[in-house]
Order: sequence, then structure tokens, then C-alpha cells
Amino acid sequence: MNTEALITMIATQGIVISFASYFFYKVLTIPPKQEPDSYSENDDELVRQSEE
Repeated sequence: MNTEALITMIATQGIVISFASYFFYKVLTIPPKQEPDSYSENDDELVRQSEE
């Protein structure tokens, strides 16, 4: 393998690893969204839909 190919391969792998690390960090460090509980929203409904 010649020098240019080795430099290109290492640079490409470095870029891919950098992007993957950045996005994993971003996804894992965002605060959780406050979403209402789907069951508590339906507590006032008297008739549930039956599974058919």
C-alpha cells in the first residue's frame, strides 16, 4: 500500500469515527423530553376500544 492510500484511509476512518462519536455524544447527552403518559391521558374515557 502506498503512502497516499494509507493517508487517505486513515483520514477517512478518522472523519467517520469523529462524526459517529459526535452524534453518539449528542444523542446520549440531550435531556429527556417531558412527554405525558399515554395511559393518564385516557383516564377520563369510559369506553375503551376493544381489540378486534
